[in-house]
Amino acid sequence: MKKLKILVFPCGSEIGLEIHRSLKYSVHIELLGGSSVEDHGKFVFENYIGKIPFIDDSDFIISISEIVKKYNIDAIYPAMDKVIWKLKSFEKELNCIVISSPAETTEVCLSKNRTYERLCNLIKTPIVLNNYKTINNFPVFIKPDIGYGSRGVFKAEDYEDISYFFSKRNKSYYVISEYLIGEEFTVDCFTDRHRKLRFCGPRLRKRISNGISVNTIPVNEDYIDFYNIAEKINDELELRGAWFFQVKRDQNGILTLLEIAARLGGSSSLYRVKGINFALLSVYDAFSMDVEILMNLYDIELDRALDNKYKMDIHFSTVYVDFDDCLIINAKINIQLICFLFKCINNNKRLILITKHENNIFSSLKYYRLHTIFDEVIQINKNDSKSDLINVQDAIFIDDSFQERKKVNANTGLPVFSPDMIEIFNFL
Repeated sequence: MKKLKILVFPCGSEIGLEIHRSLKYSVHIELLGGSSVEDHGKFVFENYIGKIPFIDDSDFIISISEIVKKYNIDAIYPAMDKVIWKLKSFEKELNCIVISSPAETTEVCLSKNRTYERLCNLIKTPIVLNNYKTINNFPVFIKPDIGYGSRGVFKAEDYEDISYFFSKRNKSYYVISEYLIGEEFTVDCFTDRHRKLRFCGPRLRKRISNGISVNTIPVNEDYIDFYNIAEKINDELELRGAWFFQVKRDQNGILTLLEIAARLGGSSSLYRVKGINFALLSVYDAFSMDVEILMNLYDIELDRALDNKYKMDIHFSTVYVDFDDCLIINAKINIQLICFLFKCINNNKRLILITKHENNIFSSLKYYRLHTIFDEVIQINKNDSKSDLINVQDAIFIDDSFQERKKVNANTGLPVFSPDMIEIFNFL
């Protein structure tokens, strides 16, 4: 098959970043990232398109159409709920595939009120309290009708809390519902183009930050209950590709629907590393390819935290690197540093090992299976100065010794790095 050009938009969202992690190793896909704001996607996507109009701008569809034509885009993978609905609604005008469920389905999923109205006779949905003046049981939960990530939610303990909340807000934009006290779950699903539910994977949302499940584990107990809900949703709504729903147990332990999203979940990577690559499956299905599902059965737990990405204006053709306590630390290979060195090999940069190693360096390199990666190996005595042997101007120097770094920088003017600084080179 030909390589597919896929535009991820907005690429810096949590969903966009997960799509990148899911698709970046596929030899059948060329990824492009697009965004309306300067965000993390600029640091992650090698092919980045910035300053795209916001989806509510009048020229948004025209601009996306021009991008599709200019870059020969085969498909757009939208990475935010409202964007999914907008792009899918204009799929014909865009003249390329939009990877998602049909527009009618995405519109239902966008609104919690519409979701509950559509499904309340099929599965347990929260009790919605339209007239809050008749509420007898507190607390109650207030959330935007259209929204995600726990943004704008509020727990009201009494009438005064509700009145205060709506004193500066339009009530018609919110849903007031019963407060659910039990465990909360996300159920990651995949439906193929034949409307067959091919995968259903519940996971417990153990720790939540900014609406994102930052610690989650698969759930096997009561699996049939989750699957039955998934089947009923799948039968009622025309879903396609990756999607998920969230449920929470009420005071009686009954699973109650919170929301449905016609996209993959940010922490669905829990199942990706078990073999269920939702983004890749969705791409193949969108291009009418049959897929198979294979999941490993090991136990796993996902915990997420902030990561660092850098961009800098440094250019070099050669890397000088130390061995002891730098490339090898505590008798183990420095994985981060060796990864960087192989990135340098991919980018045709010259690697020079410069070391005061006391034993035969070639035997030590062979022991660690590193004897073939260097273009040159320089072994010197402990009283020699490394800076005297560096004669390349566009080079960098990596060493754990501050004194060595100080001498090299003073004598050559080259940028110098300690092992903990190597993460700066993740832009390669």
